Amino acid sequence: MKRFADLSEQEVLALAITNEEEDSRIYRGFAEGLRETYPASAKVFEEMADEEVRHRSMLFDLYRSKFGEYLPLIRRQDVKGFIQKKALWLMQPLNLDEVRKYAETMEFEAARFYRRAEEAARDATVRQLLIELGEAEVVHESLAHKLGEQILTKSARAKEDETARRIFLLQYVQPGLAGLMDGSVSTLAPLFAAAFATHNTWETFVVGLAASVGAGISMGFAEAASDDGSLTGRGAPWLRGTVCGVMTTIGGVGHTLPFLIRDFWWATVLAVMVVAVELMAISWIRHRFMDTPFLSAAFQVVVGGTLVFLAGILIGSS
Repeated sequence: MKRFADLSEQEVLALAITNEEEDSRIYRGFAEGLRETYPASAKVFEEMADEEVRHRSMLFDLYRSKFGEYLPLIRRQDVKGFIQKKALWLMQPLNLDEVRKYAETMEFEAARFYRRAEEAARDATVRQLLIELGEAEVVHESLAHKLGEQILTKSARAKEDETARRIFLLQYVQPGLAGLMDGSVSTLAPLFAAAFATHNTWETFVVGLAASVGAGISMGFAEAASDDGSLTGRGAPWLRGTVCGVMTTIGGVGHTLPFLIRDFWWATVLAVMVVAVELMAISWIRHRFMDTPFLSAAFQVVVGGTLVFLAGILIGSS
C-alpha cells in the first residue's frame, strides 16, 4: 500500500476516477436491491449514480488531456487512510436506514478525499477541477434531499415506511415474540415442578437452565426450517431462527435466575414476580406491534401462563 502523500498527480487523478466509478456502481447496487421493496428510494440512488458517472467523465477528460490514454489501476484498498467498509450493497434484503447512512458516509469520505487531493495538486487546472468536485460532494447531501423531495413524495415515503415496518415485524418481532412466549410459558412447568419436588434451589436452577437452553435450540431450528423467506418476505431463515432461539432462551432464563438464591421461598416468590413481569411484557408487545387489544392479549397470555404454572406446582407437589 502507498501513502496518499506519496501519490503522483497522475495517480491521484486515476484514484479519483476509480473512486467515482466504484461509487456509481455502489449506488446502482443500492437501487437494484431496493427496487422491489422501496421503488422511490431506488430512483433516488439511480439519480445519484448518474451524478457519479458525470463526475468520472469530467475527471477522465482532464486526465486524458494531461496524461494520455493509459490509466493506471489504483484503488482505495491500495492507499493507506481509506476506511475499509463492508459490502452492504451485496446483502439481501437491504435495510433502508443502513443504506442511507452508508451513502452519507460515502459522500463525507469523497469530500475529504478531494480536499486532500486539492492540497497536493500542482497543476492549476487539476486543482480547480478537484475543488469543484469536492464542493459537489459536499452538496451531494443537498442533492439527495432535493431528489428525495421530488421522488420521495409524502405518500411514497409513507408507503415505504409502512413496508419497512411490516418487514421489521416479519423478520424480528414475530419470531422474537413467538420465542419469548414459548420460553416464558413452556419452561414454567418443568421449573416449578422441580422446585416443589426438590425444594432445592440449585437443582431447580439447573433444570430451568437446561429447559431454557433446550427450548431455545429447538425453537430456533423450528423457526429456521419453517420457510426460506423467499415468498413470505420473512427474511433469512438463519436470522429468524437466531432471533427466535435467543428470545426463547431469555424467556426461560428470566424466571430461572432467582433460584440462584439459596432460600427456597424467597427464590420462589421472586421467580413468580419475574413471571408476572414477563407475561405483562409479552402482552404489551402483542398490543404494541401486533395490534391486539391489551386486555385481550393480557387475558390470553396470563390464563395460559397461569395454567402451565399451576400444572408445574401440582406435578411437583404430588
